[in-house]
Amino acid sequence: MQPFVYTAQPARVIFGAGSLSQLAREIDALGAKKALVLCTPEQRASAEQVAQLLGARAAGVYDRAVMHVPLETAREAREVARQLGADCAVAIGGGSTTGLGKAIALDSGLPILAIPTTYAGSEMTPIYGLTEGGLKKTGRDLRVLPRTVIYDPELTLSLPVPLSVTSGINAIAHAAEGLYAVDCNPIMDLMAEEGIAALGRALPAIVKNARDIEARGDALYGAWLCGTVLGHVGMALHHKLCHTLGGSFNLPHAETHTIVLPHALAYNSAHAPQAMVRIRRALGGASAAQAVYDLAKHNGAPVALRELGVQAADLDRACEIALQNQYPNPRPLERPAIRELLHNAWEGRRPVD
Repeated sequence: MQPFVYTAQPARVIFGAGSLSQLAREIDALGAKKALVLCTPEQRASAEQVAQLLGARAAGVYDRAVMHVPLETAREAREVARQLGADCAVAIGGGSTTGLGKAIALDSGLPILAIPTTYAGSEMTPIYGLTEGGLKKTGRDLRVLPRTVIYDPELTLSLPVPLSVTSGINAIAHAAEGLYAVDCNPIMDLMAEEGIAALGRALPAIVKNARDIEARGDALYGAWLCGTVLGHVGMALHHKLCHTLGGSFNLPHAETHTIVLPHALAYNSAHAPQAMVRIRRALGGASAAQAVYDLAKHNGAPVALRELGVQAADLDRACEIALQNQYPNPRPLERPAIRELLHNAWEGRRPVD
C-alpha cells in the first residue's frame, strides 16, 4: 500500500428526514445567540421558514447569494451581519449560499451552520471561492468549514429534477477527482466509491419519481460522502476547468461540472487506472468517462457546453486561463489536448478513452 497522510476534519452532521426541526438546538450548541439566515432570492421562502423556526435567535435574512460569490456580495453580507449583531450564519440552499457563508466566515470568523437543499457538497469542505474582475479564485481555510450540517431529505423534494441530476453529477465530480488527487488516501477512496454509487442509484430513481424520499436520502448521503472527499484531498484538472468556465463565462455551476467531467476523466484515464476502475465499478459501464456521460445523457442533463451559451470562439480563451496556476493532475496539462477536450465538451461528444 502507498504511504499516506490522513487528517480528519471536524464536522457535526445531523442526518434524516425532518431533522430541520433540530435547528434551534444546534444553534444553541454553537453557543450562538443571533443567526443571520442566508439564501438566494429564489429561496427566500425557505429562509423565512428557517427564521421562523429560530424565533428570537434570528437576526434577519440576507437573500442576495448568487453563483461564484462575487467579492462585492461577500463584503455586503459581512457588513449586514455586523450591523445586525449576528454571531453566526445559517446558510440554506446550494453551493452559492454555502459559498457566501464561507466568505463571511473567512474574514469575520463567524461560525456557519449549513442546511443543504441540493447535492453540491460544499458544506463539507474548507474550500472557498470568490470572483473578482471575471476571475474566480479559490483557497482552503478551516475557518470557512461549517461547524454543523443539517441534512434533511425532505428539503430536497422540491429540487427540480433537472437540477437534481446536474447537482448530483457535480457531487460525483468531487469524489472522482479525489480518487486521483495528489494527496489521495485509502479512507477517501472508500468514501468516494460509496458516494458515487449512492448517487448513481439515486439519480435515475429521482427522475422516475421526484418525491421518492428514499432516493432523495440516498442522493443526499452520496453528496455528503463526495463533499467530504473534496474537503480532505486536493482538486485536479476537472475543477480547474470548471472554475475557469464558471468564473470567467458566468456559467451555471452544476451544469458545467456535469458536461466537463466525462471529458476530464477521459483525459486522465490512462494516468489514473485504479481511480477509473472504482468509478466504473460504482456506476457500471464500459469506462468511467462513458459511465458518467451516459448517466447525464440518459437522465436528461446537458452534455454540451454550447447548450449553456458558450461560443466556439470562447474556447481558446478558456484554454489559456485553464493553463494558468495549474492544479496538480495525474497527466500533465498539454495545450493541444486541453483545447481538444474543451472542443469535445463544447460539442457534447461521448468520450472515447
